[in-house]
Amino acid sequence: MIRKNKMLASYIVVTLIITLIINVAVTLISKSKSQEIDYSNFLTMIQNKQVESVKIESDRILITPKDNNKSSDSDKKLYYTGTLNDSELVDRLHNAGVKFSTPVKDVQSPILTFILSWILPFAMFYFLGAFIMQSVGKKMGGGAMAFGKSNAKVYIEKKTGVTFNDVAGQEEAKESLNEIVDFLHKPEKYTQIGAKLPKGALLVGPPGTGKTLLAKAVAGEANVPFFSLSGSNFVEMFVGVGASRVRDLFQQAEKSAPCIVFIDEIDAIGKSRDSQMGGNDEREQTLNQLLAEMDGFDSSKGVVILAATNRPEILDKALLRPGRFDRRVIVDKPDLKGREDILKVHGKNVKLDSRVNLGEIALATAGAVGADLANMVNEAALRAVRLGRDTVRQDDLFEAVETVIAGKEKKDRIMTEEEKRLVAFHEVGHALAAALQKQTQPVHKITIIPRTMGALGYTMQMPEKEKFLISKDELVEQIIVLLAGRAAEEVIFQKATTGASNDIERATEIARQMVTIYGMSDKFGMMGLESIQNRYLDGRPVQTCSTETSAEVDRQVLEIINNCYEEALKLLKDNEEALCKIAAQLLQKETIMGDEFMEILNSVSQ
Repeated sequence: MIRKNKMLASYIVVTLIITLIINVAVTLISKSKSQEIDYSNFLTMIQNKQVESVKIESDRILITPKDNNKSSDSDKKLYYTGTLNDSELVDRLHNAGVKFSTPVKDVQSPILTFILSWILPFAMFYFLGAFIMQSVGKKMGGGAMAFGKSNAKVYIEKKTGVTFNDVAGQEEAKESLNEIVDFLHKPEKYTQIGAKLPKGALLVGPPGTGKTLLAKAVAGEANVPFFSLSGSNFVEMFVGVGASRVRDLFQQAEKSAPCIVFIDEIDAIGKSRDSQMGGNDEREQTLNQLLAEMDGFDSSKGVVILAATNRPEILDKALLRPGRFDRRVIVDKPDLKGREDILKVHGKNVKLDSRVNLGEIALATAGAVGADLANMVNEAALRAVRLGRDTVRQDDLFEAVETVIAGKEKKDRIMTEEEKRLVAFHEVGHALAAALQKQTQPVHKITIIPRTMGALGYTMQMPEKEKFLISKDELVEQIIVLLAGRAAEEVIFQKATTGASNDIERATEIARQMVTIYGMSDKFGMMGLESIQNRYLDGRPVQTCSTETSAEVDRQVLEIINNCYEEALKLLKDNEEALCKIAAQLLQKETIMGDEFMEILNSVSQ
């Protein structure tokens, strides 16, 4: 309240100053249009007939000269002089043919003059300024006097409509958050034994895994007020606004207790502080205020802070210590069962064919997060409608998986016959290398139909079961499969094309990880040469070794790739008949499934 009164007083003072400046400016402008002259000069002008008209006022005489080239009366230069007791002035003016007049005295009320000169301009500028401030304030999340107000959206159970039943594939996360919900419902159960409610829980995981959905589910389960906003809402161009909004948010939360406050993308304000030049003072002030508020409020009142981020490594250590965010909830990519459960949740709102097997779709989508799976189900429903069906079939779901991974089929891209043959042998090379090795994933589909994301064809493998550990032999076989496309081009056409660029990139990445991260190099053994940064985003590796060691790493990676390429060449040369026969079938049909591929391979082998 005191802060608002101070801002109002300051605003009134500024308006008064503007009104005073305008009154003074109007007076100076009106005076600048006239020039004072001596009375004797005035008489000389009358005698020389240089005066057009005269207005005789009580305290001065206004003179309008003749022969002025100004086109407008408002632009003419005027003169004035003082009045003297000159009884012959009227005769002089009459004889010189000068128009003269005396204004009728209009007795004006001093109050009316004050209102017109001061009150009316003040009111105009006050309301105009208030309108402008209010418009700017709305854009910045508040009214004219509410720069520091929190613009948090309040969600209640009726508005979110989300419970834990709507969240699948995150059982461990739900279990951790369910304790918070139970505490809000039955706090006496915990206080009797001396347990305290965690002040905050940090949801950590890759994008699309359902962190925000989990927070909404907590609100739906707890049936308490739910304040939700993003970390970027706190940071504004004015220093101090973010800190003020943090204070206001916690004041609202304490009034609504028990409640839950959810801050999405908290790394926008929670980034680690440092002493480097060019820091963001506004962000640091906001972070300091958030730390102080989390220390200050009483968790026994039932105020719980939930926050989400996919960059936990950059958060300030003071924010993560016990007593602030007491619990870290990992919301990671779902496993096989989790993906199947997520597909079932999203499949509830879609008419699925009775023969749909969501388990197979879950197997084919290793590494996909909840948002990806929701998108795939929606793409399958769109395809079913596009083809005139009223239910979603298994082939719709598989095509949706391919659409999300590789893009839609690009039917307008016309390749030459030679290019088609190159692509066919390239893809069959991948498939044949996968089928001829023991620890690779079975081939599900081979196609030479171009896709919108740039692929001219691709080979899709589908695992029989999900694995969490990969051996060195399996990694080597993966590299052989990737390089077998280029090897097929060499075996059949004795030339290399640009079609293997993505295969080479992926093979090099696996080989480098074997040397630098997995400790699978004979030269370096179990020495770690790279560390992963932004684990939940791009997972970019950063070298932790010297330049000399890095050069030796390159040599080790090259050796692994060369050995794998030689093995891929040997595999395809030994099975060239199968390579040619399968490629011929692929050129004829453009797409063959895994079963058909294995039938041809087995028929050649017998």
